[in-house]
Amino acid sequence: MVDIFSETVQKLADAKIANPRLEARLMIAGILECEPAEIYTGITLSDENIVALNNMLNERLNHKPLDKILGHREFYKYDFAVNEDVLSPRPDTEILVEEALQILQKKPDAHILDLGCGSGCIIETLLKEFPASKGCAVDISNKALKVAEENAVNLGVDARLQFIKADWFDDNFMAVFDNKFDMIVSNPPYIPSDDIKKLQPEVKNYDPLSALDGGKSGFDSYERIAQTAFELLSKDGYILLEAGFGQARQIADIYTARGFKLVKIVNDLAGIARCVILQKSVAESEKS
Repeated sequence: MVDIFSETVQKLADAKIANPRLEARLMIAGILECEPAEIYTGITLSDENIVALNNMLNERLNHKPLDKILGHREFYKYDFAVNEDVLSPRPDTEILVEEALQILQKKPDAHILDLGCGSGCIIETLLKEFPASKGCAVDISNKALKVAEENAVNLGVDARLQFIKADWFDDNFMAVFDNKFDMIVSNPPYIPSDDIKKLQPEVKNYDPLSALDGGKSGFDSYERIAQTAFELLSKDGYILLEAGFGQARQIADIYTARGFKLVKIVNDLAGIARCVILQKSVAESEKS
């Protein structure tokens, strides 16, 4: 008798899918609406569930990310709805969230701006952790904002979060805001345009291009955000930016040239400089 769990693991392994046992458990658990730990060798599925599993498996063998097959992904302590309209939340981005949470301990009622919110995983995690805070989530995509709004409702932070469709490359971008912020967080697109074709199919085929393409150099969005961030921040406000491989120091230079003070650069678990933290310096903020 064929064991459905072992067979699924083998098919994933044959396709060189990383962590095939874990992915098989997550697939079957998603179908049965149970915890992955409850999935074991010898588990039986109904005919209907086997059809559903085969459909999932076919999508995964075509390199569709598992989270976008299941329709959700865990990030930090919470679960977020995802689809092909948003970037899949990455564990590396939790570094930025953890650093922001430390800063917010000093101002738990902060007003936070998320530029390029995608699924909303960054801003909504911060609001969930600090119930006295409020925020504004900006994205160029109406479809992404719809996902973020769904997640905000699910996390119970929607009453404290404003959503705005806007493009920071527009000349009138600043006109959409009527107040300043204590903190800006952003994971902007930072892949150089020519490098996108080299990405894993799970990324280049299923994450929105607008969330990946950072222009020819990869720094287009950082440069543009730097032109507006100083004015958007209140006195002593912070900006936290996720960085791609080898980009952190140049990002820091872009912002310090505009009057920001570099607080620190934080590495991810792989030792890659992943998060750049800067502050609107007191001397410069008094001029603005």
